[in-house]
Amino acid sequence: ISAFTIFSTNNTECGRLLEEIKCARCSPNAQVLFHSSDTDKMPHREPDLPRLCQDFCREFYYTCRGHIPELFQADVDEFCQYYGRRDASPCFPDFQRRHPHGPDSNYLGDEKIDEISRKHKHNCYCAQEVLSGLRQPVAVVHCGDGSQRLFILEREGIVRILNHDLELIKEPFLDIHKLVQSGLKVGDERGLLSLAFHPNYKKNGKLYVSYTTNQERWAIGPHDHILRVVEYTVSRKTPNQVDTRTVRVLMEVAELHRKHLGGQLLFSPDGLLHIILGDGMITLDDMEEMDGLSDFTGSVLRVDVDTDCCTSPYFIPRNNPYFNSTNQPPEIFAHGLHDPGRCAVDRLQTDNGSFPILCTDASGKNTSAGRILEISMGKDYENEPSVYDLQSSGGALPVGGFIYRGCQSRRLYGSYVFGDKNGLHFKEKPLCLGPAGSCGSMLVGYILGFGEDELGEVYILASSKSMAQSHSGKLYKLVDPKRPRAPKECQRQVEPPELLMSACSRHCKNGHCTPTGKCCCSPGWEGPLCRVAKCEPVCRNGGVCMEPNKCLCKSGYSGAQCEKSERGMPNDQEKDGILDHIIDMTSYLLDLTSYIV
Repeated sequence: ISAFTIFSTNNTECGRLLEEIKCARCSPNAQVLFHSSDTDKMPHREPDLPRLCQDFCREFYYTCRGHIPELFQADVDEFCQYYGRRDASPCFPDFQRRHPHGPDSNYLGDEKIDEISRKHKHNCYCAQEVLSGLRQPVAVVHCGDGSQRLFILEREGIVRILNHDLELIKEPFLDIHKLVQSGLKVGDERGLLSLAFHPNYKKNGKLYVSYTTNQERWAIGPHDHILRVVEYTVSRKTPNQVDTRTVRVLMEVAELHRKHLGGQLLFSPDGLLHIILGDGMITLDDMEEMDGLSDFTGSVLRVDVDTDCCTSPYFIPRNNPYFNSTNQPPEIFAHGLHDPGRCAVDRLQTDNGSFPILCTDASGKNTSAGRILEISMGKDYENEPSVYDLQSSGGALPVGGFIYRGCQSRRLYGSYVFGDKNGLHFKEKPLCLGPAGSCGSMLVGYILGFGEDELGEVYILASSKSMAQSHSGKLYKLVDPKRPRAPKECQRQVEPPELLMSACSRHCKNGHCTPTGKCCCSPGWEGPLCRVAKCEPVCRNGGVCMEPNKCLCKSGYSGAQCEKSERGMPNDQEKDGILDHIIDMTSYLLDLTSYIV
């Protein structure tokens, strides 16, 4: 009886490994892979599995142990001691690497593997330097449109593009440094905070940005700055630039202090935008002084950006006269956070259909100790312990990373990779990084953040330990030195970025397009495409509304709404007829020009 009629699972990843192991029985090396001294002693027993290479054995154990419990009756060391390679004999899947099929083979030769094994410990990885000279990078994201571009955020308010060949495009994707209020001192978290692309970005061109600012209309009040969340649309002329004229403010939050800001944006697989806010170091005295201040501090807010409602932005009051009380507040998804760093959604759906959100956070308002939280709806995390043991970090605040779901490293798959001032970690263990001699580059400086590309590979942002060196930021890619850096099985065809061609983006001139394609008019405009000016009160005596609240009056009438009559003018009737014709033609030409432009 084949082992694969006995062992089966509905889990996708475990099933993939079982399918892969099936290849061992069809290989010329099957006799060696399935032969052992144990089978000599028990000739009537067919071994369940072939001899497994140690790294593959451990991956198989941790991936399938919860789905095939009858197979895994021992711990990982005992299991891999029994099924793993005990000498220099072939093991699965390394036996496939003994006969590379030309230069495009996905497998390394034995000599190369032996060389790498001598240079690296079992759990060592490489930080491959991709880009240097960055100015205080805070995040790196992808847009999910198949172009495999990376978007790098710099704190001062600039977003740059790294194309699929890892070449930096000269012109920035977004430059809002004149709006962004940032700080250079250690602990000052102000600046460009986050960027999230709409799940349907390829079709609607929508992206969402959070940053700190302090403009004149917020000058009243004891706050230090404003945390603003806005929507932009990519330019219709080039896919590598944002059209800043399309800005729509979603939310503004007045904050007192420059630490514990949060501000990260991320979309969950259900298409809802999550806004993660810190506690702002707010005290009880602050709450008494500013009514409503604590309503949203330390919360994960959830917003449906796909709504067709054309509403004005929601302002969190903080005792501010500019709060619009008619706006509906966002949903509070969870609360009790203190100093949330980076959060990430696991790409792989769990058995119950949920998608875990992992966030790094401080354990309290006035502590440097950190924790990692798995965020669930409706939960209070004020005193929640960490889901991972962080004793090895020495009490340092962790920097959030990703659950690795890439293809390049089999050993790292399913592990949560994060960092702190002492280095990188995966699961609950320190992650070993190889030296520059064997890796070609070495991670240097403070870890600022992590990123993920379209294929699930993880990137690391770091900078010099001296903040005075403003262009010392670097981007690294985490790679497994025991595998090819670009395995053939992991490659995907690059789709060139396309121009935004939706009807709404072409014709909506005096408003903004919602992600569902509706043209929402700016104040003073109306009509399906926001081309009809609106005058309130309406123009009287045959006057035409040419601009918002601006009437063009017939001859003989004047006033804001053409309400005043001028009597006694000669040839009034003749002039009125000519003016009516001119007004009609002018209105027609304006509409025609607006449509063409």
